[in-house]
Amino acid sequence: MSDKGTMEKEEIFSKVLRAGRRTYFFDVRATRADDYYLTITESKKFTNDDGSFYYKKHKIYLYKEDFAGFNEILQEMTDFILDEKGEEVISERHQKNFKPEEQEETNGAPVAAATATSPKAFTDVSFDDI
Repeated sequence: MSDKGTMEKEEIFSKVLRAGRRTYFFDVRATRADDYYLTITESKKFTNDDGSFYYKKHKIYLYKEDFAGFNEILQEMTDFILDEKGEEVISERHQKNFKPEEQEETNGAPVAAATATSPKAFTDVSFDDI
């Protein structure tokens, strides 16, 4: 392969954002004309039934002529989400360190949450009752 062919794929500047099962790669690359563009890759980890894992990747190519419009819409969308829902992550149960609250409410009445370390919280049935 020629040097020009390898230059096309060479990363000029890169940053990585790890977010749980997802990883985002931001890479500045060079075109054949030696102009720069940005690739944004989302890589998501999945597990097979046998315990092995694989990654699914999605890539966006962003060119300089689209930067202003992309930035404008991205800022508008992120501002909208934060204005509407705030910065608190609602989907905490999808996070690695999620721990259910000690008390949950059902129809306004508090209910004890079941935990793996508290068998009594799971059930109040005695085997003598069966």
